[in-house]
Amino acid sequence: MSTTLLLILDLAGIAVFASTGALVGVRKELDVFGVAVLAVMTGLGGGVLRDLLIGSVPPAALEDWRYLVVPFVTSLVVFAFHPTFGRRERGIMLLDAVGLALFCVTGAVTAEEAGLNVLSSSALGMLTGIGGGMMRDIASGRVPVVFRGELYATPAFAGALVASVVHHEGWSQWWYIVAFGTCLVWRILALKRGWSAPLPPGTAHV
Repeated sequence: MSTTLLLILDLAGIAVFASTGALVGVRKELDVFGVAVLAVMTGLGGGVLRDLLIGSVPPAALEDWRYLVVPFVTSLVVFAFHPTFGRRERGIMLLDAVGLALFCVTGAVTAEEAGLNVLSSSALGMLTGIGGGMMRDIASGRVPVVFRGELYATPAFAGALVASVVHHEGWSQWWYIVAFGTCLVWRILALKRGWSAPLPPGTAHV
């Protein structure tokens, strides 16, 4: 995957996730600074964790000014027009699914290019996708979505696995669309049909 394409996808994913973090901050009635912090945390958290784990320091988020500007500007837009965003809950969930799919692919490719094997790259791709959301939920006092039984991490791992194999085998860049689609379609179907991860026997989702 070319460096330019990877950057574009990364920034797109950051903007999408930052918008979900900012919306949570608005609903928690945080001030503009709190909303911005939550947005930046959501947009950059997964990527920073990935970079630290592969030894890429300082993380890209701290080396390239665009990685900080994108989530910050996104937070201001959501803060200013939050009624519009709030009325489009389904759209926000779809954007979150798109961000998850983008990040699992870019995270896996970045890990592959750092020399990790396919399985490790897949795990870090998944972490890139779910890390920021986990930080957002913990910081805002919510149970992270990955712990609520929803199929979230599993689609991310599946998409990351496909992306890792594509990169490892040197297939055409068009195959990354398959990786992206694997995560996105699985996540959307899980949302629409209420799919969830299995619980221990004798327990039930609430």
